[in-house]
Amino acid sequence: MIEVEKSSGNVYADLGVADADEMLVKAKLASKIGEILQDRGWSQIEAAEVLGLPQPKLSNMLRGHFRGISEAKMMECLTRLGRDVRIVIGKEDRKRRAGRVEVVSAV
Repeated sequence: MIEVEKSSGNVYADLGVADADEMLVKAKLASKIGEILQDRGWSQIEAAEVLGLPQPKLSNMLRGHFRGISEAKMMECLTRLGRDVRIVIGKEDRKRRAGRVEVVSAV
């Protein structure tokens, strides 16, 4: 019998990774960047030029190795791809001690 454990919704937290919330945000941002690049059919060299990143750094980001790339840089990449990035500050939730950062894609 295979034992299954229910996920918290954040694989990084489930694996005990430091900065799990930040890593999940970066993973979602990188995923969206990769999706846009794939839809456009761009090579990594073409994309790196537009995004202002060295091609090896772009390659690492798209493979999930995004330590050393800030969330701000990833949001800048999205704007360079013509996407709007909105930061919305929600109301306080008194049931929780700390807020959370979440990435939601409109498309």
